[in-house]
Amino acid sequence: MEDKMLKEESKQLNGDAPNQADSDIMERIITEVGEMGTYQKLLFASLMPFFFCFIAVYCVQMFIAATPQEHWCKVPELQHLNIDLRRNLSIPGATQGRDWDRCRVYDANWTRVLETMSPPDTNDTKPCEHGWEFLYNDIPYTTVVSEREWVCDRAGNAPLAQSIFFVGSLIGCALFGWMGDKYGRLPTLIASYMIGGVGGLLTLFTQGFWDFSIARFLVGLANDSCVAMISFIVLEYVGSKHRTWVLNMSLAAFAGGGAVLLVGLALWLHNWRHLVLVTSLPMMAVLATPFFIPESARWLASKGKVDKAVKVLRKFERINKKKISEEALDQFIFSSKSTTAGPESMKDLFKNPLLRNNLLILIVVGMIANLGFDATLRLSEDIGTNFFLTFALSSAAEIPALVLVTFTLDRVGRRFMIVSTLGISSVLAIFCGFSNSGAVQLALAVLMRLAVNMSISAHLQLTTETVPTAMRASGSALVHVSVYVAITASPFIVFSGRFWSPLPLLIIGGLCFVASVLSLLLPETMGRAIPQTVLDAEQLIIDGSLWKKNKTTKHNMQSNIELATMLKKNKELT
Repeated sequence: MEDKMLKEESKQLNGDAPNQADSDIMERIITEVGEMGTYQKLLFASLMPFFFCFIAVYCVQMFIAATPQEHWCKVPELQHLNIDLRRNLSIPGATQGRDWDRCRVYDANWTRVLETMSPPDTNDTKPCEHGWEFLYNDIPYTTVVSEREWVCDRAGNAPLAQSIFFVGSLIGCALFGWMGDKYGRLPTLIASYMIGGVGGLLTLFTQGFWDFSIARFLVGLANDSCVAMISFIVLEYVGSKHRTWVLNMSLAAFAGGGAVLLVGLALWLHNWRHLVLVTSLPMMAVLATPFFIPESARWLASKGKVDKAVKVLRKFERINKKKISEEALDQFIFSSKSTTAGPESMKDLFKNPLLRNNLLILIVVGMIANLGFDATLRLSEDIGTNFFLTFALSSAAEIPALVLVTFTLDRVGRRFMIVSTLGISSVLAIFCGFSNSGAVQLALAVLMRLAVNMSISAHLQLTTETVPTAMRASGSALVHVSVYVAITASPFIVFSGRFWSPLPLLIIGGLCFVASVLSLLLPETMGRAIPQTVLDAEQLIIDGSLWKKNKTTKHNMQSNIELATMLKKNKELT
């Protein structure tokens, strides 16, 4: 009897506009003010500097800590000779080609060597005592590695510093994700950029390993949040049919193009300190962001700051030159006040079985997809003979993949895109593992990398579209933290190739297959409103599941009744 009454009450409410889900009300407002109006276009254009800073934060350490492959022990007694002669006289294997010993030198009488002008007649060698000499044919400028001689017994310093950067990323994801939901997207964006910029500038004044690593740790803190927060803001203000191309074209044009531009900057500046300065100093301009970028109206409403949310929406009216109906605005105000009586948190998300299971699946799929992408990149380190050309071509190759996602994601759906691209990646990885080295294997590896990248893009959008507003930053941060944890296993997967060369790709292929099957459990969000509350997200998952339940949950119906009661009281008061 109680269930029947709840159903009847819910049915009556479904025809009444004020009880629509908060996300539907916000989507109606976005539709009325313009799904891709002048203001949204300006916000899309504003993504360009943010995405370039993100690429600089993530990739610049590859350029400043690159290791010139042509180096050998320095011998002070031979420094007056030309570079080829002193290398040939002092280094084992130097007269036989480019595969000389980079970490040892002949243990010889250099006075006698200068008299004979021929390599010493001995096989005795010793470690480098006076440092190293470097040729800058492959890396045409001094890097942190060559300047501080992080080679041979100190070669682990560069990857260790990179690992410390990723530790910063892990902590930054959790810290700024929490801040984004607690204090707002805009303050968190500013804080992450300021910390990242300070860390970058401090890098210029470092002298050794630990001060360099601490500076890069600070930069790592900003690694994820410097692009996540601005993406949340922009995606929440565009209509559902525009989210796909806004996100993916931003990644393609601004991130992919930024990576190629970074190569040009490194070669043009020809100095690692200048490169750090040029990529770090602009981050301080984030202090001007509040004058151009609005805070998330959804977040403001979720925190009870309804007046500020309405002020933001009025700004959209002025710039887009469109009017929001009073009816829609009243619904937004009433529903915002009703849903902020009990603030939602990550605890509410994990208490809800549907949302919890969905988030866990997103975490596992994201971990596998990103692990596959990173491991494939590590496996392709030896492809080509020029680091800069290889990096530029691989970065440029991501652009068509993201363009393809842009034009297909809203046609085939998020779930199908993730399932299919991970399935294709699995097949390509297995074929690549068993193929002979050469052009075929290279082509398969590139195609696999593009397919995995497409799945990551669709996964990123699905995560944004299924986590409720009040916990979107924290939920997304949890997914990203899990991804960074997974990536730490990438070097070990690559290392397994020492036991059997196809093994790394077979592991990747198997994991991608598991993720592809698991992705079938994810909901489809194509064309759906971004959920504002836990109840909105719950209904979205039910409606978007392959095993759709054509019923409204008792919890949802009870919430509708409570909302109707509150609206009735509001009307009586007015």
